Amino acid sequence: MSTPPAPTAGRHWLDRPVLVTGATGLLGGWLVPRLVAQGACVACVVRDHVPASRLMRPGCASEVVISYADVRDQEAMERIIGEYEIDTIFHLAAQTIVGVANRNPLSTFDSNIRGTWVTLEAARRSSTVRAVVVASSDKAYGSAPLRCTEDTRLEGRHPYDVSKSCADLISRTYAETYDLPVAVARCGNLFGGGDLNWSRLVPGTIRSVLRGEHPVLRSDGTAVRDYFYVEDGAQAYMLAAQSLAQRPALRGEAFNFSNERPLSVLEMTRAILEALASDLEPEVRGDARHEIVEQSLDASKAHQVLGWKACWSLGEALARTVEWYREYLGSARAGVDGRWARTGRHVG
Repeated sequence: MSTPPAPTAGRHWLDRPVLVTGATGLLGGWLVPRLVAQGACVACVVRDHVPASRLMRPGCASEVVISYADVRDQEAMERIIGEYEIDTIFHLAAQTIVGVANRNPLSTFDSNIRGTWVTLEAARRSSTVRAVVVASSDKAYGSAPLRCTEDTRLEGRHPYDVSKSCADLISRTYAETYDLPVAVARCGNLFGGGDLNWSRLVPGTIRSVLRGEHPVLRSDGTAVRDYFYVEDGAQAYMLAAQSLAQRPALRGEAFNFSNERPLSVLEMTRAILEALASDLEPEVRGDARHEIVEQSLDASKAHQVLGWKACWSLGEALARTVEWYREYLGSARAGVDGRWARTGRHVG
């Protein structure tokens, strides 16, 4: 596959009708404002009203169309895509917490697998859709070795991993069988301001330290992961969609997005503590179950085919993330949102 220069945004997004599912999530909270800033006409599919999400904050929700619907509802998805003459779809909606998936596999399968095929089927029946980017994950590779490439087999074994493997395969089925212009994005562990799932390593650790508490690691701290800054993620998704619209031959392709700097949970915790200038030591519980031991991504294809590169170093990304949580946790809303913590202080 040839290696063209990276496309510049230019006027590509100006007045372009765009649909974002899962817009109240971490990635959606950064992607939607970026699209709006570049002139896109953005519609968001939202299942639940999440007042603490970045989408619902002043200056964002007032600039987009919000449709309260479930991505598993075929009729609703066809209506939204048809009525707003959607050109580009970012399908981000999913149940994304591994622990929740382990406890509730059926709801996770339903949301992540059925939600994907319903969205793709609605797109297939549309005459206006020119590009669909589906959010897969590094977890779709299952317990694959380090430095997974896009040719590594998808072998999820536990509920969340399997749901992403299936959604990934279904997406490429629609490209191969129906010529639907769909591409798949596989990212590492996204982090950044706006993530209020306190069971995750980065927000959970930051909140604990800012409260003067020792962060608690569910795992033994040795699991290796890619940690990928959400603003780089939003930029990567937009580049993938723009490239797909301009180069139809990219349909059916998958792309890994990563800063290619895998860290153990304990190493990442230390980096967060350094960003917070904290000498608190983590409490290592070592009681996590059904989690992949080592995983990282090779992003060479995204570099070569899309001309993509990350913009933020880990240190810069963590500094921006810490600053976001300092401001957020010092606000009046923090006490309200904190009640929705899913698993208390346990992170990692």
